[in-house]
Amino acid sequence: MVVVRKEIGPQRYRETYGRYFEDFEVGDVYEHRPGRTISETDNAWFTLLTMNKHPTHFDSAYASSTEFGKPLVNSALTLAIVTGMSVSDISQKAIANLGWDKIKLVAPVFNGDTIYSESEVLSKRESKSRSNQGIVTVKTTGMKDDGTVFMTFERSMLIPFAGHGADESNPMY
Repeated sequence: MVVVRKEIGPQRYRETYGRYFEDFEVGDVYEHRPGRTISETDNAWFTLLTMNKHPTHFDSAYASSTEFGKPLVNSALTLAIVTGMSVSDISQKAIANLGWDKIKLVAPVFNGDTIYSESEVLSKRESKSRSNQGIVTVKTTGMKDDGTVFMTFERSMLIPFAGHGADESNPMY
C-alpha cells in the first residue's frame, strides 16, 4: 500500500492513501491487508438489508439440508468486502469506478471464514476524453486464509495523474 505523509504545516503531516496513474505498472500485484473474518451477524444483516430473502444465508435449518450443510455468506457481501479491502491501495485517489466485469464465484464462503484479497494491474491507458486522467483495470482475487480462491473480478477506475487529484483541493484530504 502506498502511504504518503503530506506536509500540511510546520511539523504537521497527514497520511494519504492510494495511487496516482503513474504509480500503476501492468503486472504488479498488490496484496490488500488486513483481512476480514466474516461473522454470522455480518451475513444476516447484509442479507436482510439488501432484501435478499434466500434462506441459505440466514436459516441454519434450511441451509443444513443443502449440499453445503450450513449457511453461505451472501456473495454480494463478499464482493463488497473484497472491493473495500482494495480501496485504500488502488482506488483511494480514483475519480470514479467505471465498472466491474467478469465476476466469478468459484468457492463458497461461510460464517467464520477469514478472507483476504489481492489485485493485479491488467492494463492502464490515458483517457481519450479527460486530460490528466487515465483508466486502470485490475483483476482482484478474494481468497480464504487457507489459500482457497473464492472470487475473482475485474474493475476499471478513472485515476488522476500525479498533481491533478480530486483530493488535493479538499482540505480534509
